[in-house]
Amino acid sequence: MRDRFIATASALLDEDPRAVVVLADISSDGFQDASRAHPDRVINVGIREQLLVGATGGLALAGLRPIAHTFASFLIERPFEQVKLDLGHQAVGAVLVSANASYDWPAGGRTHMAPGDVALLDTLPGWTVHVPGHPDEVEPLLRDAMAGDDLVYLRLSTQSNGAARPIRPGRFLTVREGAGPVVIAVGPVLDDTLKAVEGLDVTVLYAATVRPFDTPALRAALAGRAAADVVLVEPYLANTSAPFVSEALHDVPHRILGLGVAREELRNYGEQHEHIAAHGLDPRSLRDRITAWLPAPV
Repeated sequence: MRDRFIATASALLDEDPRAVVVLADISSDGFQDASRAHPDRVINVGIREQLLVGATGGLALAGLRPIAHTFASFLIERPFEQVKLDLGHQAVGAVLVSANASYDWPAGGRTHMAPGDVALLDTLPGWTVHVPGHPDEVEPLLRDAMAGDDLVYLRLSTQSNGAARPIRPGRFLTVREGAGPVVIAVGPVLDDTLKAVEGLDVTVLYAATVRPFDTPALRAALAGRAAADVVLVEPYLANTSAPFVSEALHDVPHRILGLGVAREELRNYGEQHEHIAAHGLDPRSLRDRITAWLPAPV
């Protein structure tokens, strides 16, 4: 996904005179050609993440459309005050593109893990959040983000589904239809979710955009159900989207099962697949947790 981001952002620098890329060392090697072609619009501030976001806000105030990029923990968590004030409070738009997601590089330790990034952004108004599930989904989401003037977070990961889906920015995609509960799979957890619900009578919605939350799609998927049961499978902090489901179904009795990264901190480095299993996000664990929660057959 990061390679596709670099290629697309480099092309946007050629195509759009408003585009500017702001880096904090991470991925700077990938932008060497773009930097030579556009030395005034590829800016590397070094390992200064607060400055990364502050400079992004200043560029936006000057009328440019900046893309700020580094690891998720350094893009959202470390400079959160600047995200809140230099972007949101100043009422300017920008595109923040992260890498390394929840636990993509366990050897980097806790400092390089950001399972709470989307939940943290949810404390601020006006953000669009894209979570692509395949490298081929990165380009359309980034181009859609650059076409506007709002605040957008594009969350990249090394975890990926086997194939891209025909996504539409801002809309959930119906992948499977069933008569039972609705399962919402976010970004790169779709494949494992589909394996987990194989043979179950459920509808599966795929979300590559989670904010704004696609309320019409969820309500349409639940139309005619005797009970509004919703399973959320998210590649970040469990239950991050639960309040948005409840808001979407404010007038409908419903239950929510939120599956994602647990709040408990895992202190062994391990590998990515071990973190996935430890948080119960592998297909077998997902199936056990979902079937245990589903209503018993009458």
